[in-house]
Amino acid sequence: MEKLLSINPFTQELIAVYDQDESFAVREKIYNSYQSFLKWHELPAADRCQFASNLSKVLRDEKEGLAKLITIEMGKPIKEAIAEIEKCIWLCSHYAQPESISLPHEFISSEAFEVKLTYEPLGPLFAIMPWNFPFWQVFRFSIPTVTAGNTVILKHAPNVTGCSQAISKAFHAAGYPSGVFTELTIQADRSEEVISHPLVKGVTLTGSETAGKAVASLAGKYLKKVVLELGGSDPFIVFEDAEFDKSCTTGLISRMMNAGQVCIAAKRFIIQDRIFNYFVEYQKNILAKLVAGNPLDPTTDLGPMARPDLTDKIAFQVQKSVEMGAKCVVGGQRHPIYPEIYLPTLLIDVKPGMPVYDDETFGPVMIAVPFSSENEAIKIANDTRFGLGASIWTTDLKKARRMMPLLDVGAVFVNSLVKSDPRIPFGGIKNSGFGKELSFAGIKEFMNLKTNWIS
Repeated sequence: MEKLLSINPFTQELIAVYDQDESFAVREKIYNSYQSFLKWHELPAADRCQFASNLSKVLRDEKEGLAKLITIEMGKPIKEAIAEIEKCIWLCSHYAQPESISLPHEFISSEAFEVKLTYEPLGPLFAIMPWNFPFWQVFRFSIPTVTAGNTVILKHAPNVTGCSQAISKAFHAAGYPSGVFTELTIQADRSEEVISHPLVKGVTLTGSETAGKAVASLAGKYLKKVVLELGGSDPFIVFEDAEFDKSCTTGLISRMMNAGQVCIAAKRFIIQDRIFNYFVEYQKNILAKLVAGNPLDPTTDLGPMARPDLTDKIAFQVQKSVEMGAKCVVGGQRHPIYPEIYLPTLLIDVKPGMPVYDDETFGPVMIAVPFSSENEAIKIANDTRFGLGASIWTTDLKKARRMMPLLDVGAVFVNSLVKSDPRIPFGGIKNSGFGKELSFAGIKEFMNLKTNWIS
């Protein structure tokens, strides 16, 4: 079988080579996950929550080392990698509180003596996770659903196999029983081995549209519950009455974080025409000052793309769009010394039909489009096959409230960047996927809502 390679995206040095799990080992791990579930879900919720508390302490103690591993394996600037681990610590602390997973029984009035609705965990769940937030994406799904009583089987992205194994070790160090969290070392083309197994009760994927379609097809084939969190092309709408400096700086952070490799990043900047030129000039000046270089350097703002093919793809999207008439205000090329770093880029004169307008740009590329009216802003924002999140910037909250229900997305944030937060549901619509993670909505996705009727 093909081996899994971990390669430093900044130096292109080989970090490690991993053998894939043999099929018999995969089946054994699934069986162990199910056996663990039988005992795990019967524990009192408060006991399961205690393990989440333990895990937060493990992450806190090992924060620096885990952050460095993220940076070495996928190129995220070290200061952002530290922030990712800190966010996982917060998540674990949140779900260490029993009320965070409590799904109270509901009673329905009927001719019966009693009708009670209860929520019960399903069993082992298969999680296919991406490389861009190698800890947060895994924790975002695993901690709520494990604490609610399910068990998790993880297939991580091959280029962050070191992170995958480190996560498994962290669960073990926190005292979780064997089988509650299980790590598989396999390629994506072997996912059917897991999804088809009768003891696997559901599947979740965070990834591309292509991967989402493949997994949804397999889930349908084997009648498994599925949640998909796919790509996005989030609109960032700025009105002339917005707090200009704050909207500009927040937009920059949202777009350039993790070298733009963020599904909920602001990708299409829809700017009111009367402030459009000011916005472009502001971003041009700031983008040119961002420090690109070694991601282990604490002063670095922008590191390499996670893989060479990703750099090639974003370079093609920009080049093709410029050939079709887009204007590159700044950037638009690879770093002259570090070719796996794509320089911060801003494009204007962007039209439908161009790759940077129609497709998700998973890299440090901003596009700015002007609008003249509220209705035009909504039309441009919805002119995409994606529907993950949207951000509106205005001091007129009546206007914001008018617009919020008209935007075809899973979440709208006013005067804030789009973000994931354990207290609120996360997930998109259209080609951004379906189903929710986090909050009570996310927990309910993989719980059996059981009707209990007594005559």
